[in-house]
Amino acid sequence: MQVILVDENDVQIGTMEKIEAHQKALLHRAFSVFIFNSKGEMLLQKRADSKYHSPGLWSNACCSHPQPGNDLLYSATKRLKEEMGFETPLEKIFDFIYKASFDNGLTEHEFDHVFIGKYDGPVIPDCMEVGDYSYKTMEEINEALNNYPASYTEWFKIAFPKLEHYLTPLFKVAT
Repeated sequence: MQVILVDENDVQIGTMEKIEAHQKALLHRAFSVFIFNSKGEMLLQKRADSKYHSPGLWSNACCSHPQPGNDLLYSATKRLKEEMGFETPLEKIFDFIYKASFDNGLTEHEFDHVFIGKYDGPVIPDCMEVGDYSYKTMEEINEALNNYPASYTEWFKIAFPKLEHYLTPLFKVAT
């Protein structure tokens, strides 16, 4: 699988095999999808124990890398269907850059595009990708991140507060 190498402005500068990009810690394009049900609960997935990094950790509904030549929204929608077994309209809300090293010598250095969507139907996860899933309130996730941070992926720990900030009204009531 190829990833798209980018600069800090998300301008494509090349492509490379995914594992090689992770070995060399090169910045590449990625996406993360966050799904909420009508009760405002977030869909979390526990990564399958067979994943090459961050196995068995909780994270957002899905994440991956767009293939060269593929649109981000198309890629995010397709990957959500592959991993969680459903489709729903997605909206890009922000992006961020992060870098995280793992015990296996690989480093995720990603320009991550964040999408959100709403969904209330059945979830049919791919067992090769997903070990478990659940819906949690933002408060429950906050509490779990504070009490059990090692149970969550590195990118989720960075993206979640940014998502909270995005979802929080940015206005103050005049007194």
